[in-house]
Amino acid sequence: MPTSRRRPAKGSDSPAGGKRTLKKYPNRRLYDTQTSSYITLADVKRMVLADEDFEVRDAKSGEEITRSILLQIILEEESGGVPMFSTETLAQIIRYYGHAMQGMMGVFMDNNLRAFVELQGRLTSQGKGLYDPKAFTPELWTQFLGGQTPLMQNLMGPYLEQSKAMFDRLQEQLKKGALFPGVPGFPVGSDDQ
Repeated sequence: MPTSRRRPAKGSDSPAGGKRTLKKYPNRRLYDTQTSSYITLADVKRMVLADEDFEVRDAKSGEEITRSILLQIILEEESGGVPMFSTETLAQIIRYYGHAMQGMMGVFMDNNLRAFVELQGRLTSQGKGLYDPKAFTPELWTQFLGGQTPLMQNLMGPYLEQSKAMFDRLQEQLKKGALFPGVPGFPVGSDDQ
């Protein structure tokens, strides 16, 4: 919930019907130009969960800093409760920064997360009857359990194919030497590999 209804010195500049703009001020406060109020990271998290389209800008420089705010929310989530990432996973992610495969790893993670969200959506729509008390019957439950193996194969198939295709592209780039151009030991366009 907004913590204050005071306006900062600069006026609201959120376009009507466009992307919602949040401003971050030097005092570390976030200002929602749509509601003309200060908000917290918890409010921004609620916006993410509601799938609202927004951006965060530095109030002084105008620089877009949405990723920085989202990373702060992830840090808070990882610090409390049950973390999503293991220490080893976080260490692996850090190791990819500055590595020649940094860009490819980002794309790989994006694609896999997108595929996972799609899988989750399909499972949710397939299982709606299971949590609707009016539609839930013993027959439906039996049918659901009996169909899990083929259902999972159908749902996971595209995800596995996408992962395999990305791995195959990586292998092909490594064979061509196009993955690390200019790096010793990785010749460009060599056929003798």
